[in-house]
Amino acid sequence: MTDHAHIERIHIQGFRSLADVELSPGAGANVLIGANGSGKSNFVKFFDMLSWMLKSRQLAQVVGMEGGADDQLHGGNDTTPRLNAEIAIRTGTGRNDYRLKLSFAHPDRLLFVDEAFRYSRENLDGNPPWNSLGSGHREALIVAAGQPNDEGPASEVRARTARTVTHLLRDCAAFQFHNTGATSKFKTKWDAEDHAYMRADGGNLPAILHRLEQEDLHRYDAICRHIRRVVPGFDRFEIEEQYGKVALRWRSRHSDKTYGAHLTSDGSLRFFALATLLSLPAEMLPGVLLLDEPELGLHPKAIALVGDMIHALAESRQVIVATQSPLLVDAFELDEVFVLEILKGRTELRSHDPTQFRAWLEEFTVGELWQKNLLGGRP
Repeated sequence: MTDHAHIERIHIQGFRSLADVELSPGAGANVLIGANGSGKSNFVKFFDMLSWMLKSRQLAQVVGMEGGADDQLHGGNDTTPRLNAEIAIRTGTGRNDYRLKLSFAHPDRLLFVDEAFRYSRENLDGNPPWNSLGSGHREALIVAAGQPNDEGPASEVRARTARTVTHLLRDCAAFQFHNTGATSKFKTKWDAEDHAYMRADGGNLPAILHRLEQEDLHRYDAICRHIRRVVPGFDRFEIEEQYGKVALRWRSRHSDKTYGAHLTSDGSLRFFALATLLSLPAEMLPGVLLLDEPELGLHPKAIALVGDMIHALAESRQVIVATQSPLLVDAFELDEVFVLEILKGRTELRSHDPTQFRAWLEEFTVGELWQKNLLGGRP
């Protein structure tokens, strides 16, 4: 049994194209493949919504930012008035479950009609009852349910379970480094002390790099070496703190000139962020990483390197990658790949038994099988 916490099962009903999708990912690397619009990013988006809901209790805000409640429900609220989800997270001692049911409410928001959690010890508790948090609330109550209390031992056990479930769910983080345009956070000055962990959009990358250069020079140098393999003109970062702020700058190998993010190609910026994220020490990483199309804008050599880095990281934590790059898929085994296809507006998900493709895999890579449409979900 793996000794790190990981998502054992997730069942989503009614979220965008995910009308009824159930996934049982492995504890290491997991790759979601499929054509544009097949639902890969919707899977990552669900965890993004969960993060807003649990870290800052801003479900209403993120729903509004994403177009309103009607846009989050499969086919709109006339077709699907309710969003249901259940997540099981396995640890070394047992399973932690969380479920939610969100109903459409006027004018255009989501309202909890059910929220519950439970814990079952390995091989001891069987199928324990759920701890219900009631209905009618606009924001998640599980965070408040985890607050210490003096209402007796049973109540404290319930609160401890709520704290554990909340911590495990918060430790699932989605990353997307797509925005490299004029409004990109990469191109702004950042608080130098915001370096505990990488933000979802990579905006605090200079603060992270500045910390590593000061505290973990060996790791910082390794990141620079990774980047030199992909960006030939790159030498090292030149990040200096001024009045508590830092900005992303790097030095060229061919001159004394330094370059800011505004003079850096989109692909290079994304690779800077990916190489850093995938090289961070354990204490700066979430327990579960979700990466949305990390290959976007990258050179083939960079994509292959990212695949190798993801696979190495997946030895110590769960990684779920949504991609449409056959080259990135080549870094993984067939039993780590899940195929998503859109059928009549609904995302359908399936996996493949490698033994059924043994003859094919002797001649072709997993990415090539996908390109030949032998796996479905044509890229």
